[in-house]
Amino acid sequence: MASTHTPAHPAGPAAGTQLLDHPGPNGSEARDSAARGSDHAGAAGAAGPAGHGDPFAPEAESSRHRMPRQTRGASPLLGVTAVAATLGATGFAAATPAAAPAVEAPDETPVALAADPGLALAARIQQQADSQRTAAEESARLQAAQEAEAKAAAKEADAKRAAEEAERAKAAALTLPVKDYNLSAHYGQSARYWAHLHTGLDFAADTGTAVYAVGQGTITSAGWSGAYGYRIVETLPDGTEIWYCHLSSIIKGSGEVTSGQQIGKVGATGNVTGPHLHLEVRPGGGAPVDPEPWLQQHGLNP
Repeated sequence: MASTHTPAHPAGPAAGTQLLDHPGPNGSEARDSAARGSDHAGAAGAAGPAGHGDPFAPEAESSRHRMPRQTRGASPLLGVTAVAATLGATGFAAATPAAAPAVEAPDETPVALAADPGLALAARIQQQADSQRTAAEESARLQAAQEAEAKAAAKEADAKRAAEEAERAKAAALTLPVKDYNLSAHYGQSARYWAHLHTGLDFAADTGTAVYAVGQGTITSAGWSGAYGYRIVETLPDGTEIWYCHLSSIIKGSGEVTSGQQIGKVGATGNVTGPHLHLEVRPGGGAPVDPEPWLQQHGLNP
């Protein structure tokens, strides 16, 4: 069967030549439309006279809006590869957070203080306050130690003073020379067997009765003394001498003695008529005085 198709563009390009599809009156749309028209000329004639509707008109219309064909090559592959690389570098990398880099900070305080002058000033103020508090505590400790030492010294001084006062009181305290006695003669009496007036006070007691030191003092003499028989002389701290006469024995012949310490025994040696203690009091080692008022002045009543 012979073809009835007549080329729409007899002067067009040779068959088999591919031209770029560009819209326009001489572009690919016209050529496509002509080609479709030649392929379906018979159908178009059967359908009706020209100008009364082309069944391929919609396709021809839609072909006007097609995107231009691009020459295939390596560019799309390179584009996909770049996109994948970009996603791998950004998306996938962002999905796994990177570890924070390690920062070596052996001493953060100096950095912080150097970075913040306020913190450095506060640190200096705190250091100064600590130094002042330490100095105040040390001063208080030293003051407390000095006060304790002063109190201890004062206490020791008070104890020493009390001991000295007690010693002085003991030295000032007097005691009677004989405990069991009778007064047989007083000061200033006269008798035929005395060459002079009686110069002392006689304590009559049995032979061997204990004789005690009247007060604290020092024995400056002890031994035989003529009419006084065996005699002991004690010197008190104020220089007063106490004579203990007619003793039967001497127990303490020298050295210091305390009030009430035994120094001898009652006897009847020397110029006597019976055993007794002849006691004389000689202030300053001078002439004798009446022993009774002297003893009474020291709180003793013989």
